[in-house]
Amino acid sequence: MSKGVSDDGDAGESAVPEPAKKVVRSVTPPFRGRPDAEMTTIGIAYFLGLVILLIPFLPFIAIVWAISKITGRVARRAPTERLPGGSSGSRR
Repeated sequence: MSKGVSDDGDAGESAVPEPAKKVVRSVTPPFRGRPDAEMTTIGIAYFLGLVILLIPFLPFIAIVWAISKITGRVARRAPTERLPGGSSGSRR
């Protein structure tokens, strides 16, 4: 019998499997990470290009943001009833 199972057959004890003695080799070669300086350089250049292109748009983005904040505050202060006399449904 295996070492995990007792010879006297105690049903109360659970059989614990043994660890593997031999490791099966994989077909895929192991991955060894390395720094990828070329892609880092391309990423930094891409980021700087986007920053250079977007900096001229910052004033327009700020203006649109400010207008949206102002119109949001005006819309909250505006009365919700559009018809004079309320919306109770009773007519005179």
